[in-house]
Amino acid sequence: MSEADSKNRSGKSAGRSKKGRRRKKSGWLREFISLSIYLLSILILTFLLINFVVQRTVVSGGSMEQTLYDGENLLVDKITYRFHEPKRFDIIVFPYAQSADSYYIKRIIGLPGEAVYINEDGQIYIDGEKLSENYGNAVIENPGMAGDTIYLGSDEYFVLGDNRNHSSDSRDPSIGSVSRSQIVGRAWLRTYPFAKWGKLR
Repeated sequence: MSEADSKNRSGKSAGRSKKGRRRKKSGWLREFISLSIYLLSILILTFLLINFVVQRTVVSGGSMEQTLYDGENLLVDKITYRFHEPKRFDIIVFPYAQSADSYYIKRIIGLPGEAVYINEDGQIYIDGEKLSENYGNAVIENPGMAGDTIYLGSDEYFVLGDNRNHSSDSRDPSIGSVSRSQIVGRAWLRTYPFAKWGKLR
């Protein structure tokens, strides 16, 4: 083999080696960019889900018994009320005024523009008509502010806990009527305990 042939083959080998390194570097860079885009997409999707679609919350206390119990895990639907207004008997979540990280879970009883009154026998009246419902598990002993007729504004809701005699709700002056802007969403799905998994009513 001549000296020229030897140099030529050596040059080709070196060229192939450099090209191989470039390909490896380019392949690694593509994989890194692809993984980064994937992780960023997951983060954005998670952010959108938490802030605009659903929120996980844990029941604390017994004010919603016998519908919800202490320690149960729920998913709160945050998107439905972007398309229609809350309905009577929906279970809603709204902030606890004394803590930014705590929320109330109550049932809507009175709707905007209605007059709510609870008489001395614990019967609920809406616009002078007795309310037909079976969510409360006991006769109301203390009507609170609703012992006098409460007139709801155009964006206000009157809420009660299902455990009527062990609930702080719209009868309490510290809570009062709930404005539309306060409502985080509708308690939609019980996810724990697994034996009770299902849609809330």
